[in-house]
Amino acid sequence: MSTKVEAALKAASETKDLLVGSNILDKVPDLFKKYFGNNKAVIIADETTYKIAGKQIADLLSKDGVEQEPVFIFKDPDLYAEYSFVEELAASLSVHNAVPIAVGSGTINDLTKLAAHQNGREYMCVATAASMDGYTAFGASITADGAKQTFNCPAPKVCVADIEIIRNAPTKMTASGYADLFAKITAGADWILADSLGVEPIDEQAWSIVQDGLHDALSDPEGVHNGDPQAVTELISGLMLGGFAMQWSKSSRPASGAEHQFSHLWNMEHHTNNGEHISHGFQVAIGTLAISALYEEILKYPFDQLNIEGCCANWPSPEALEIESRILFKDTDFLEIGVQETKAKYVDTVGLAKQLELLKNNWVEIKQKLKAQLVPFSEAQNRLKMVGAPYEPEHIGLTREYLKNTFIRAQYIRRRFTVLDLLVRTNTLDFFLDKLFGKEGVWVLEENKLLSE
Repeated sequence: MSTKVEAALKAASETKDLLVGSNILDKVPDLFKKYFGNNKAVIIADETTYKIAGKQIADLLSKDGVEQEPVFIFKDPDLYAEYSFVEELAASLSVHNAVPIAVGSGTINDLTKLAAHQNGREYMCVATAASMDGYTAFGASITADGAKQTFNCPAPKVCVADIEIIRNAPTKMTASGYADLFAKITAGADWILADSLGVEPIDEQAWSIVQDGLHDALSDPEGVHNGDPQAVTELISGLMLGGFAMQWSKSSRPASGAEHQFSHLWNMEHHTNNGEHISHGFQVAIGTLAISALYEEILKYPFDQLNIEGCCANWPSPEALEIESRILFKDTDFLEIGVQETKAKYVDTVGLAKQLELLKNNWVEIKQKLKAQLVPFSEAQNRLKMVGAPYEPEHIGLTREYLKNTFIRAQYIRRRFTVLDLLVRTNTLDFFLDKLFGKEGVWVLEENKLLSE
């Protein structure tokens, strides 16, 4: 284990041990007994992950004298992190006291995390793919009542990541994890903004866990794509670190910004690609590119010349924002969420003026911090392409018009302050959307393309 992971593990409040290495499944029984004593175990898997690792773990546990309840296998071919699957697993766990061992990736881990918590139980996780950062995260991201929600529940007590299994996972899953790790770049930029405007201070410990070494962990997309053990080890370690930071802060702020709001909105709007669910990482890939392109334009803008009085004069009342939100989401099944989240982060004109003064007076310094944090759009796009992740909105079934509308709608659905809130507060959203989708933009709309020809 690297010294960085060891240090982060000490900061984690819930996960007591993390083992990353090659051919280490035989360590599972000893780890189980060390942290769960003489308790029975129950393996939670789907049909694929049971074949990949679940059966071997079950055999190793039996050989080492660990008693087990019958394996719980999700059999639905369209399994995803949805609340009905939590209920199915929670009902099964309620009839015994065995400690769950989640064998799988994001979906199985989140379902087990919440179902175990509902039964008052700790659990263990054996990762089978470097597909997202949720293994060691506080909370489970589950779709319930039509909306993607984060349910408060502890991270696994113990986590095992066998590099031989992970590097041989489907390349799409590894690419998804790479994209989720890449999202920490724009998430960090959003936190810099929130900190600079006095909205949410940076937690130095959480920042360090995620951001120190992040650029290095993302430096070999080709190696990640090819299953290079070192590159994959760096990737899975970076993803685990994101989870530890969330444990430390009891918030997803260290690892999630506007790019995740895009993903959450698409989930809430039930967006699919040719009828299939899109992985979290692939959604975040496009979200990250969208926000990267936006920041590239923002860095050219003279916010040090901002007309603060004009911004305050254009600032809507809470009542006007509520009406606007209800109009935007009138045909959805999450009408109240926009109202609730927008109210939670609303500031009056006095508070707005203070934020904008901080922006205007410190823009040169803020811009330098953002430049040091961000990766240029073209480079981000190229890296995602190399790793096998989507790099154009059409790759996940999004029209450019839909992507443009996402910039407008996404900031309503989460109370977290991001770059989108900056644009709303400075009354520049339309200006920047024209930069991105106009005739010279990176995602020129068809009608704008025709105008320029």
